[in-house]
Amino acid sequence: MTLKRLELSGFKSFPKKTTLEFSGPITAIVGPNGSGKSNIVEAIRFVLGEQKMKSLRGKSGADLIFKGSKSIPRQNRASVSIIFDNTKKAFSGGEGLAYGGKLDLDYDEIIIKREVHRDGVNHYFINNTEVRLKDILEVLSGVNIGSSGHHIISQGETDRILNVSPRERKDMIEDALGLKVYKYKLKESERKLDRTNQNMKEAQSLRREIAPHIKYLKNQVEKIEKAENMRKELETLYKDYLKREDEYTGREGKALEREERQLREELDKVNQGLGQEISQEEESREKSAYALELETTEQKLRELRTTRDELSRSLGRIEGMIEIEEKNRGAQEQKARKTTVSISIDELTAFVDDLNKNIDEALAKGSVEEITPILSSIKKLVSQFIPKRLEGSEGEVSEVRNQEIEEMTSKRDAILTEINKFENEEKKLQEKAFELKHAIEKEKQDERKQDQLRFELMMKKRDLESKNDLLDVRKQNALKTKTDFEEELEEAKVLIGSHILSYEAVEITDEDQSRTQQEKRRKKLERLKIKLEDAGAAGGSDTLKEYEEATQRDQFLTREIQDLEKSVTSLETIMKELQEKINSEFKDGIEEINIQFEEFFQTIFGGGTASLAIIAQQKRKRGESEIESLDLTQDDSQSESEEELAPSDLSREESREVEEGIEINVSLPRKRAKDLHALSGGERSLTSIALLFAMTQVNPPPFLVLDETDAALDEANSRRYGDMLEKLAKHSDLVVVTHNRETMSRVNVLYGVTIGADGASKLLSVKFDEAVAIAK
Repeated sequence: MTLKRLELSGFKSFPKKTTLEFSGPITAIVGPNGSGKSNIVEAIRFVLGEQKMKSLRGKSGADLIFKGSKSIPRQNRASVSIIFDNTKKAFSGGEGLAYGGKLDLDYDEIIIKREVHRDGVNHYFINNTEVRLKDILEVLSGVNIGSSGHHIISQGETDRILNVSPRERKDMIEDALGLKVYKYKLKESERKLDRTNQNMKEAQSLRREIAPHIKYLKNQVEKIEKAENMRKELETLYKDYLKREDEYTGREGKALEREERQLREELDKVNQGLGQEISQEEESREKSAYALELETTEQKLRELRTTRDELSRSLGRIEGMIEIEEKNRGAQEQKARKTTVSISIDELTAFVDDLNKNIDEALAKGSVEEITPILSSIKKLVSQFIPKRLEGSEGEVSEVRNQEIEEMTSKRDAILTEINKFENEEKKLQEKAFELKHAIEKEKQDERKQDQLRFELMMKKRDLESKNDLLDVRKQNALKTKTDFEEELEEAKVLIGSHILSYEAVEITDEDQSRTQQEKRRKKLERLKIKLEDAGAAGGSDTLKEYEEATQRDQFLTREIQDLEKSVTSLETIMKELQEKINSEFKDGIEEINIQFEEFFQTIFGGGTASLAIIAQQKRKRGESEIESLDLTQDDSQSESEEELAPSDLSREESREVEEGIEINVSLPRKRAKDLHALSGGERSLTSIALLFAMTQVNPPPFLVLDETDAALDEANSRRYGDMLEKLAKHSDLVVVTHNRETMSRVNVLYGVTIGADGASKLLSVKFDEAVAIAK
């Protein structure tokens, strides 16, 4: 894993997005004072989670945001991203509660980003997904980038590791050795242990609270058990009673349904028959129109006969008059025969023509009524032909009589025709009257039959309705019986329990199904229920259930306490193993650091000795510390100091506790000074550099930031410093802020930082390999 680049936007003097590429093992940042070099170092501190504003040279989050200038407006937020190459999958996820599980860091590139707003609110991101600061610290601790800041050494902080307390120095070394991961796990285990102990206390407290109630419930259960025999007897009787009652209600219900269905079908048939009778009655009323039509026909017949009688009388009178006239005309004709009449051919021809004309006209007619007037005209023509030829007054008289006879004859013929017509009409009316009388008689017979059938249907309907009323009463009784059964069943469920429903599987051997016997069974049940209630068994199922629940609760709490005790044991084992691992790796790490520390120390000072020692510190919990140091790296397992700190002694003074720290022992060549306080400022600075470089060699972090740590070195020490940089660069990427030429000569990439009139820092970069190639 290597450091790839750093991106700044709006951070301090970098308003615009600025990117630093770390393409070589050593990258140097140079520039005049006030150009913004240290802002880059602070940006790295910022993005790695630094919370102390003093370390970032600010008082609040707003101080980290570009404040603006005449040409560039102020920014509303500042963000810094640091990007690592993760192709070797060095990063591994922490618990990652923000993700709902383990963080997914299976990427070739890991981007850690932090941004701050003017209201002081901070946001943290890993690969553009927002996380917590805790997640950032856990992920970084896994790659040996801890919160102690041992991988970032700024000017003026070089000898910080010498000035801190032994305990703080131990934390810095643990951080450098990569033990923070185990520390996190140890703290998490301690928190889990505290929670487990608290849960165990709560469970034990709950057990103590419910113990008196369980005792009371147990006494109640003993009373209930005394009535268990009665309860079993009641259950047996109940099942038999309920089975019989259930079967009875089922049979009665089915029988009532069957009878109701039959009654409904019969009523439907009767109502259908009555409907048909009503339809026929309406049809009969329509048929009664025959009588009205018969009355009209008979009225017409009477009128016709009256008219015919009048015509007959008129006919008699006309025939009498014709008879008299014919007698007179006969006498006249007899007299006329004796007279000779002369007729010319023309007159005869004219007569014949008139006769033929009338005959042709008669032949053209189609009815007697139309022919009769023509015949009368022919008769008149014939009768007048000879009398007109008679001479004298007798001829004229005869013609008059003939004319009168013809007229009367014509009138008689017309009357005869009319009489014949009336007789024909009378015959038709008589036939129609006969048919109507026959139809009326048949209608009366049908009506008598319908009345009889309707009466029978009405009687049957009344009978069926009476049966239906009786059936309704039986249905109400059956419904009441069923309701009583359901209420009894619910009461049985309360007294016996829901398993009473198994009564359906009971086989009945006694065939006595009478209601009287069933009533006796019910009364027996009631007497037994009263006895059971007097025995205190009423509501016993609830008490038993409550006792069972309380007992189960107590058993659950017992198991819970046992599980918690196992968890406590397991956590204590884990904590012990973690502590042993931390102690073991810490001691091994101290030994390796001591090797490197002495080597770097001798390189810088040209000799001498330097080492770290683990010491024990005894201090008061309230803060007043009384420290007695002990070198725990000595081989002697028991010393005078250890005896003083034995557990038996500490138990007598509970206000004290023991913790470990780190002590630095140095011896400069050609000097007697062994105490750190006796060293000069330059010597202290060089000792710190040697120690910090040694720490990074044991468990190298992915990168180191050295901010003008070479400022106080002379030329000789600068060369030694450069040699140490090249040695460090074999294991970690180095970001060096420097003014030292010797240091600059050892770098791969050089960034120059300047600041313009607009107040914004700008970068210029030079790759030395390319520059050398161009120069050659």
